[in-house]
Amino acid sequence: MRDEPQDAPYRPDAAITAISDWIGDAVEPAAFPAHQLRFRNTRWDRAVGLGDLSDETWLDHFGRFVPLPDNLPRPLALRYHGHQFRNYNPEIGDGRGFLFGQLRDGNGRMLDLGTKGSGRTPYSRTADGRLTLKGAVREILATEMLEALGVYTSKTFSVVETGEELWRGDEPSPTRSAVLVRLGHSHMRIGTFQRLAVLDETDHLAQLVDYCLAQYPGPLPPADAPGHDEPAVILLHQAVERLADLAASYMVAGFVHGVLNSDNMAITGESFDYGPWRWLPRWDPTFTAAYFDHNGLYAFGRQPEAIRWNLGQLAMALRPLAEAEPLIAALARYGACYQQAMVRRFCWRLGVESREMESDTALIEQAEETMRTEGIGPDRYFHRERGLDGEPVSLLIEEVEDLWSAISERDDWEPLHAKIAAIRQLGQALGEPPVPSGHLPGENP
Repeated sequence: MRDEPQDAPYRPDAAITAISDWIGDAVEPAAFPAHQLRFRNTRWDRAVGLGDLSDETWLDHFGRFVPLPDNLPRPLALRYHGHQFRNYNPEIGDGRGFLFGQLRDGNGRMLDLGTKGSGRTPYSRTADGRLTLKGAVREILATEMLEALGVYTSKTFSVVETGEELWRGDEPSPTRSAVLVRLGHSHMRIGTFQRLAVLDETDHLAQLVDYCLAQYPGPLPPADAPGHDEPAVILLHQAVERLADLAASYMVAGFVHGVLNSDNMAITGESFDYGPWRWLPRWDPTFTAAYFDHNGLYAFGRQPEAIRWNLGQLAMALRPLAEAEPLIAALARYGACYQQAMVRRFCWRLGVESREMESDTALIEQAEETMRTEGIGPDRYFHRERGLDGEPVSLLIEEVEDLWSAISERDDWEPLHAKIAAIRQLGQALGEPPVPSGHLPGENP
């Protein structure tokens, strides 16, 4: 059985205020015409001491964005750059979201409350800073399913429908609006480091490394690794382990993120920001999630390489703080870390004990061949092999569209609630996932 998130007191800790002068911009949230609570994460609100809030107080904080007690006095839109489909873009940042608060869970882990669809910021460019209700529903589903499958993911904490009509090119319009709040381990991205390096803000870059090591601690590098006691090198080693584990977790889950740009890569290895995601209908390494990914850069089978490429950009951003040799040595660990994570996660989902690398790798290869030959995806394969085929839970695009149709056509939320309940039952059946590589024991993913 999987352990439920443990109840904990409210422990505000706005540590980011120490670097807020150069890491972001204070902004004002949008004033919405309506506030209707559509989703409240009753598993995780207790884990950060907010489970006793009334729904009206909840709406004050997560719809109107009244500051939480002893927390950030104003929301902070974070600054970052990033490679988007391998093209560097310095004109990005939090364009429809902000950091709303920081707090600690019962294990002392730093968590962020960040938004999506909360209004325009200095980085919105021509966009309206809003989120469609369909986009919010899709993020609920993605995060719930990934959590059940053991992926280290942000949690959808709150969704409030906001009463506006939005026009979008990829949805029938006008469409309903919402504001979403995520609970996540960090909003520090590879692109955050890239921005500071490009702007030659070396002092700030060093401060950001120190901040991340203090707030998101992990195991130290191997004692024989070159530069193993240098902060920038330590951070890269931890990022390599964490993101290699993330790549493996996507593959074992049969999940395609769709947009693995460097601004969508958290240095904690936590998955977040769900746009055109998909689950595999069958085992196909060329399967893509984003209709605009014309060259299949982020296709299912290319995700491990895409994440490795982004880590290379982090290494280059850290170059002002460390010599090349120890950074290259840290990157060189990615392949081995990925293979170890694949074995650990595959055996966990299959419900078997890991034996030794060669035989476990052969098991994975045989499973992939079986899925290819039979034309099935990981969901069906693992359910069948683990004896869970009587009640298989999947999240293919047709199911997602049916759930949305019930809401958009009849305002019927029961199918969504039933799906969430089934997904959480799946998580219980699978049991406690392995501790993500690069994290300390006791951290609940």
